[in-house]
Amino acid sequence: MKKSGPSAIEINPGFRRALDIMEGTDRHVFITGKAGTGKSTLLEFFRSETPKRIAVLAPTGVAALNVRGQTIHSFFKFKPDITPDRVRKLAKTADRAAIYKNLDAIVIDEVSMVRADLMDCLEKFLRLNGPRPKKWFGGLQMIFIGDLYQLPPVVTGLEKGLFARDGSGRYESPYFFSAAIFGEPTFDMEFVELEKVYRQTDAGFIDLLNAIRNRSIDDAQVEHLNSRLQPDFSPPDGKFYITLTSTNDLAALRNREKLAALSGRARRYEGIVDGEFDRSSLPTEEALELKPGAQVMLLTNDRHGRWVNGTIGRVDEIVRAAGADDIIVVDIPGEGRVDIVPNTWELFHFRYDAEADRIESEAVGAFTQYPLRLAWAVTIHKSQGKTFDRVVIDIGRGAFAHGQVYVALSRCTSFEGIVLKRPISKNHIWMDWRIVRFLTRFQYKKAEEAVPAADRRALVLEAIRTGRELEIVYLKPDDTKSRRRIRPEAVEMMEYHGRTFEGLRAYCHKRGEVRHFRIDRMLEVKPVG
Repeated sequence: MKKSGPSAIEINPGFRRALDIMEGTDRHVFITGKAGTGKSTLLEFFRSETPKRIAVLAPTGVAALNVRGQTIHSFFKFKPDITPDRVRKLAKTADRAAIYKNLDAIVIDEVSMVRADLMDCLEKFLRLNGPRPKKWFGGLQMIFIGDLYQLPPVVTGLEKGLFARDGSGRYESPYFFSAAIFGEPTFDMEFVELEKVYRQTDAGFIDLLNAIRNRSIDDAQVEHLNSRLQPDFSPPDGKFYITLTSTNDLAALRNREKLAALSGRARRYEGIVDGEFDRSSLPTEEALELKPGAQVMLLTNDRHGRWVNGTIGRVDEIVRAAGADDIIVVDIPGEGRVDIVPNTWELFHFRYDAEADRIESEAVGAFTQYPLRLAWAVTIHKSQGKTFDRVVIDIGRGAFAHGQVYVALSRCTSFEGIVLKRPISKNHIWMDWRIVRFLTRFQYKKAEEAVPAADRRALVLEAIRTGRELEIVYLKPDDTKSRRRIRPEAVEMMEYHGRTFEGLRAYCHKRGEVRHFRIDRMLEVKPVG
């Protein structure tokens, strides 16, 4: 169904379940989903519709700016060197206690980039300063949104010992779910996975992206992916290809070279920073250089729908006006020429209005600049959340972080729009099995809530007795779900890698042969016919 009104969006089953939990309960929830499943859209819809008093936070300044929120550090007045052991001392001097005590919920976007130690800090702080002290997170509802298969938290070389894989560190991993709170037996959290992909429509491309996301990609898929290899490719003029690089230096170098190759002198525009606007969070260059012919990315959403944040275009003309700001005329594919004028981004802080008994957001800083950035190239990191029609991916020679290949490829709307400058191998595709183990727990919990394991087992035994076929959703070891139609033959104890489990021997129509399935991994079981 679609929601009517100014905030109209498609309310698919995943959105409906997430909204029911966020709006209708006070339960903690982790909302995840593949790239392009509408996580940002869901957040924007929820915040515009909810009567709850909420604060929207993010781990970085850029991420906070994108959701008109506040960074975690800023909201809690944490210094960069905050540790869980220092929180109690900080809490005693908290000068904004009213806002923490009058919130209903906190939303943390891009939670995949929140480290476990920071999660422990904010949980401890809220337990001391929230509306219900001594309760987990101070009694506030916590709403976590993000995709753990995308970009991970930043850990410096000196900090790696804190998150040692061998168990010698304080945390099992840097991810938020390794915080102490998530190991507490009395702490509970709902799980919602958004499954409908909106960014891509080609089923084959979506399957390829899923295989890369879960590192289940096979040799045939790697070969198919590398059919997009064109090492000497030079983007033709007017096709609006954007190159995704692994480092800032590579992106900046390409943009400088391409700008210099254009004829004429560049116009330089100095941005204006006011108030508490962190320069490390600027959405574009403080000193922006442009020429006619420059390929640019638009950094706002047009209220008339002509462009969105991430749209690629080309500077067609710079119109000088005496006593007024220049007008940058940008040619956008499919839309034609549009006039771009300076934009002001505001940095918000949340505060509690006691008289109105509500949470208000107030601007504490601003940055004014043309909402453009040179866009012949951009880093994979800065491309997160963006959608492009044509991309050139240059993985360079360095090692990729977990999720980078997936983020890069999933920015593109189609397989045909991708060009690879270097071949991609399985070694470039990393996946952290600690994430798989964490998410698998929730898949089992969700299946148990829908249909208890004992009932699913009973359906299997009944199908064997009556000779009926079953349609199942099977959770594979790499956290991917596969829908199968099977003809059950027998339930028996089986062994795999030295571990014994109850398994089902069944003819699988998808594979055209008899296969063995772990009954506990059968998330859904439905009789056919």
